[in-house]
Amino acid sequence: MNCFHCGRAIEVKERVGFRDECPQCERPLHVCRNCGFYEPGLNNDCRETQAERVVEKDRANFCEYFAPSGTAHAQLSSAVAARANLEALFKKK
Repeated sequence: MNCFHCGRAIEVKERVGFRDECPQCERPLHVCRNCGFYEPGLNNDCRETQAERVVEKDRANFCEYFAPSGTAHAQLSSAVAARANLEALFKKK
């Protein structure tokens, strides 16, 4: 999986613990933004219908449905690129 914040590749041996952190940026790893079920735009931004609501998607949580995702950083990068495109479109001259 990749860290949602810095993009570092992290090898997951068994599972990601509730208190595990990225060795590079020290952000928590057991967060919605690193989960394979995370999908912005859906109800609760999650494809798992039985998962409890998590408000802060980039903070550690105790969700039992967490599954590591290899595309977490790619989602963040596309969001950053989209915001940059919008700002360029509406910037004052």
